[in-house]
Amino acid sequence: MDRTNEKRRGKLKEFWRRLRKNKSAIIGLILLCLIVFCALFAGVICNEDDAYRQDAHNRLQAPSSEHWFGTDMYGRDVFTRVMFGSRISLSIGISAALLSLLTGGTLGAVTAFYGGKVDDIIMRIMDMLMSIPATLMALCIVAALGGSAVNLFIAMSLSSLPEFCRLSRSAMLPIVGSDYVEAARAYGSRNGRIIFKEIMPNALGPIIVQTTQSVASKILTASSLSFLGMGVQAPQPEWGTMLSEARQYMRENPYLVLIPGLFIIITALSFNLFGDGLRDALDPKLKD
Repeated sequence: MDRTNEKRRGKLKEFWRRLRKNKSAIIGLILLCLIVFCALFAGVICNEDDAYRQDAHNRLQAPSSEHWFGTDMYGRDVFTRVMFGSRISLSIGISAALLSLLTGGTLGAVTAFYGGKVDDIIMRIMDMLMSIPATLMALCIVAALGGSAVNLFIAMSLSSLPEFCRLSRSAMLPIVGSDYVEAARAYGSRNGRIIFKEIMPNALGPIIVQTTQSVASKILTASSLSFLGMGVQAPQPEWGTMLSEARQYMRENPYLVLIPGLFIIITALSFNLFGDGLRDALDPKLKD
């Protein structure tokens, strides 16, 4: 047990050493920590009522010491709306990626383990779903279910299911025939235990990287659909909804568009940079 713990600690130290040498990944990690901090402590940083309180006397005020990011067309504080908007955008992106990981990863593990007809049936269904672009599929699902945060979460989770299923299957196929899996079968372990205890934990590297980068694309997709009126609905402070409301004021008051747009870009960039760093740090073929 002690040797196992020492071996794990050694792997973690080596992983952190390789990740730390990647400056882009560290920058992405720092930006990501700042954004998550804003989302978690938005209620401490500012008053949530200011995100919805309308004030006709303070409409379209430029950024100042009283309103750091200015006010919108209804007199609402833009800084407060951006802070609480980070909660919605991050929660949708992360939860949708995790649900896609859970369902797609499980299906991929099942196809890799059983093979045969099970593999053929599941993968042909995934091929059919992959023939439809993920954003278009999400748009169709939201259009059918109606625009809301919950329906947007469901749509993006389903649209990313095929890519997670195929990735997990390709990552787990080499592991299915390994010696320790055959030993577990010979020992009499149940198939479910072999899949979740032996196969899936040893294929988490590329899947974790894909999940991290998938969050960025889901945040962009959620903002795009909300911008089109198919996602989170006003007056909820979501970044895409804020862009949609401010587009007619972008010439006279460009800060209304620049600030939420900048947060979308920074958030997506931080996840992508960190995901690239994870890929390099977890890849055993890349030695320094």
